Amino acid sequence: MIENIVYDNEQQNLNPLMVMQNLKAFLSTEEELVFMQLLFSSSSAIKGQNYGLKRKEVEKLLNIKNDEQAFYSYINRLNQAIARYFKVIYDEKRDQLIVMMRVPAKQAKSTLNKEALAILLYMFYQQEVLNHEYTLLQQLLMDFGHEMQHASRKLQNNIEILKKIGAVEDIKLSQSEQAYKITAIGAHMFSNSFLRRMTEFAQSAQLSKEEVVKFFKRHNLYRQEEEL
Repeated sequence: MIENIVYDNEQQNLNPLMVMQNLKAFLSTEEELVFMQLLFSSSSAIKGQNYGLKRKEVEKLLNIKNDEQAFYSYINRLNQAIARYFKVIYDEKRDQLIVMMRVPAKQAKSTLNKEALAILLYMFYQQEVLNHEYTLLQQLLMDFGHEMQHASRKLQNNIEILKKIGAVEDIKLSQSEQAYKITAIGAHMFSNSFLRRMTEFAQSAQLSKEEVVKFFKRHNLYRQEEEL
């Protein structure tokens, strides 16, 4: 089971394995096998928090080296083939490729509770929209503490959930100051449609896809989201 998730409110996909039937139209046999290895390596049940495969390993399997065009061509063609059920992302910081599964919001609740989701959205907004380098634990306590009993312990527990699925990572600023940074997984976890519905609900107004993409700076992601 792939436990990295993309939040979406669209109808649940009942048979993601059917996507395999589409691969031959986009990929060679060797490229299909690389995808299967990516799929296997992106399961937290298999590799814990070390999701995905290193770029060098993928390039070796594909018999390409120092070829940006071939590397991104593979990612783009693969994403065209699997777009309904999965998404392949390239984490530049870790230099790894990761497969994320698309799931509807209701199903995703089994992975993230509402408090963990709120914390992730807070970090996402601070870092992806406001361009903060990281989010301080003290900031989280100030903004969420009044909503929770035993705030510090609950925050830490929910942050551990986010760390477990690879959405955030620790940054130790000093002995007494703790911060967190959203990862590539966390940045790709919300679909444009989810962000649009969330923003429309918050503002009580309908928004276009372009407005949402611009506000959340989704142009910064290496591959544009699918059409809503």
